Amino acid sequence: MNPQGTLSQQVEAYHNWKKELIRQIGRYRLWLQDNNLFSEDVSTRIRHGLELLIEDELTIAFVGEYSRGKTELINALFFSEYGQRMLPSQAGRTTMCPTELFFDRSANQNYLLLLPIETRTGDLSLQQLRKKPEQWIRHELDERNPDVMREVLAEVARIKSVSPEEARQLGFDEAMLEHDRNNPGNVLVPAWRNAQISIRHPLFERGLRILDTPGLNALGSEPELTISMLPRAHAVIFVLSADTGVTGSDMTIWKEHIDTEHADHRAGRFAVLNKIDVLWDDLQGEKHTQESIDRVRNYTADHLGIRQQDVIPLSAKQGLLARVRKDNNLFDRSNIGKLEQLIIQRILMHKEQLITQNLINDLLGMLQNSQAAMQYRLDALEEERQACAGATLDKAALSRLAERAQKDYDFYYKKLITLRSSRRLMESQGDMLTKLVSEDRFEQHASQVRKMMSKSWTTAGMNRAMEHFFELLESDLTNLLSEGRLAEKMVGAIYRRYNEDTRARHLEPIPLRAGRHVIAIRELRKKARRFRNNPKNLLSEQSTVVRRFFNVMVSEARTLHSRVRKDVERWPHEALLPIMQFSMEQKQLLEHQIRRLRDMVRTDRDSRAERQRLDHATADLRKQLELADAMMRQIRKPAPTMIQQKVVNISGAM
Repeated sequence: MNPQGTLSQQVEAYHNWKKELIRQIGRYRLWLQDNNLFSEDVSTRIRHGLELLIEDELTIAFVGEYSRGKTELINALFFSEYGQRMLPSQAGRTTMCPTELFFDRSANQNYLLLLPIETRTGDLSLQQLRKKPEQWIRHELDERNPDVMREVLAEVARIKSVSPEEARQLGFDEAMLEHDRNNPGNVLVPAWRNAQISIRHPLFERGLRILDTPGLNALGSEPELTISMLPRAHAVIFVLSADTGVTGSDMTIWKEHIDTEHADHRAGRFAVLNKIDVLWDDLQGEKHTQESIDRVRNYTADHLGIRQQDVIPLSAKQGLLARVRKDNNLFDRSNIGKLEQLIIQRILMHKEQLITQNLINDLLGMLQNSQAAMQYRLDALEEERQACAGATLDKAALSRLAERAQKDYDFYYKKLITLRSSRRLMESQGDMLTKLVSEDRFEQHASQVRKMMSKSWTTAGMNRAMEHFFELLESDLTNLLSEGRLAEKMVGAIYRRYNEDTRARHLEPIPLRAGRHVIAIRELRKKARRFRNNPKNLLSEQSTVVRRFFNVMVSEARTLHSRVRKDVERWPHEALLPIMQFSMEQKQLLEHQIRRLRDMVRTDRDSRAERQRLDHATADLRKQLELADAMMRQIRKPAPTMIQQKVVNISGAM
């Protein structure tokens, strides 16, 4: 039994597929340079594609009430090779704060970062605190010494005793906290607000990121977790316990934090029915055990409103034990392998599809452009060879070819001048679009709303101010959509004229894609309404509510707004790029052709020697086109999970 099973193999295959794509992009860049087809615009576009691949991450959130075995499951999936539980996982509440597991590829180090719970009373959001290393307590992790590493990681579960008043100030619901038996009157809260664990692991090195969340109390007391961190996870694995079934608090987590209309778990939401080993009945046999498991599984699927195949019954404890002991039979019985298959088939496949849609199709379009330009060059060389077919050079034919090439050159030269003026027009259009989503404009809205909230004496007034903030943002984005549609119409008209005048029928404009940001802001507005109606906020002091609203809702809006701004700033430069690239390539090719033809007309050259030279040039050009074809085939290769499922990827097929 492979210690990491097929999940590790598949993530490795996914990583190798991305690595091959990065290699092909590098080959394409060199190929463009070798063939004098490179430009700054093309370079920028290629760089964006590379960034998308290099920075790519896959986030899976593990969510569930305490004592459901989330951390044990993470131990079984990722840390069995240490031969022990690396993350604190005992009965009771062990994961007390949101914990993120990843590998910091830029620092290339193992470490544990802990954010003190007291930072909740400050004005900075989690997102802002991530950029302030002085606020975190750092511990080094030595992977060569697992026992010491385990002791250090146990710090994540540390709790502290505080008065009920302090607990309320920190944002906790006193009724949901354990009482401190050693200090009567006090309650127990987590010592940390957030834990960041960077650990060298094959899967984490490949961009996998795990979010381990505490139970309902922590979800409710850390709004940023439910507003931004959870919804951004590519997939959520909801952990339940087979011995308790779906409890009331489980359903609350599911309905309020997972199965919501604003969650962005595009790769899916799945339920794990943990601790099925409590249903193992060796006396009554395997058939009776399976029937018991099926009953609980059906009941769980019905209660959550999901398909039965999206509920995976397993035993994390037995799965971990099986991997440590290398017991294949116990591993199969634990059913951990089924969850790994689900992650492969549904979550990894989703990531592959995203890369295909956002990068590969774009890259194939650029490559098609370049091939069309090179084919034009080859056709021109074939015509030149015809003029050199006789005993002497047909200078009249060569002169005619030179004249035609000059006309074509003048045509593309003028096209480029027109396109550059169109681009300047686009840039001024872009300036207008950017103003609608400028950073200053956002901060003005935020400042205005802060003043309104601070001056308000009633809850209703506070709520109106919060709603007003989103009205301002939505109004800006609606105007952006409207102006963006006009700009896209203008771009469409430029392309239609261009395609009518040239042989480039395949060229299409790059869309603005602003609509998705409007949807994101609208979804955030819905979350803000839930935030306003939260009883905790209704009972809190005005200054606390203002702080929470800005730390959570405004902070998330700022992140979304920044994404809109990046897209809007980039689009005017990229919208005309396909036809700019094609015109530039044609102009450069024609420039070389004219120079060569005129030289042949001016000088008395040997016809045979010219044919040989042209044969060499033609052969080299065909070789370059073959290289482009090879790159095309490599880029079109199906992603690993698509191969596994025998799905033919025809993306970008002509």
